[in-house]
Amino acid sequence: MITIHDIHKTYQSGDTAVHALRGIDLTIADGAFLAIAGPSGSGKSTLLNVLGCLDQPDSGSVTTDEVDLTGLDGRGRTEYRRHNLGFVFQNFNLIPVLTAYENIAFSLDLLNLPETEVRTRTMEMLREVGLDGLGNRRPGQLSGGQQQRVAVARALVKDPRVVLADEPTANLDSDTGEAVLATMRTLNKRHGTTFVFSTHDPMVMEHADRCVRLHDGRIVEDGTDEETRR
Repeated sequence: MITIHDIHKTYQSGDTAVHALRGIDLTIADGAFLAIAGPSGSGKSTLLNVLGCLDQPDSGSVTTDEVDLTGLDGRGRTEYRRHNLGFVFQNFNLIPVLTAYENIAFSLDLLNLPETEVRTRTMEMLREVGLDGLGNRRPGQLSGGQQQRVAVARALVKDPRVVLADEPTANLDSDTGEAVLATMRTLNKRHGTTFVFSTHDPMVMEHADRCVRLHDGRIVEDGTDEETRR
């Protein structure tokens, strides 16, 4: 379980103070499939960055297993990300000169695992996301949906506790986005991995078990019912 308590974050934009997060309190259960929704500037990407130990809040805490992640130093945050978090981005962020297999295996190479284990886990993940037989293709030889599936596989291959997905359907058409979300949902149920999305896509909200809406850095809605997700 992740507990977020009274998180504040302010950025300076020239002479203007931008209050991105204003006292966020949120608890995320293990195995959640959670959407953080809101318009541009609502604070959803900033909150995802704080959860991902990519950004430090000005005040407040993020705890998991009784460890205060906001209290870790730079090295501690890096180690936590490496072993516990997976990331999926709207622009895929694949390495263009590497094959799909190599992009996925790269996450495991950073953990210094034996080559046999790297190969076994990478091939299995290619199968799980429906890319069996496409491992030798580079990103430029794959469709947008296939590239996003590689990104999902890369995030999941190291068996993280949490996957953070920033607008994962933004560059996909509706049918492809639906298919990618269905893949992530299947992996969520199969592995018990927690998924947290930042999104303004109604389709992502509909797939989520819970939708938390932000506006001007504050939570304005938090629910699981259909009305809340509209």
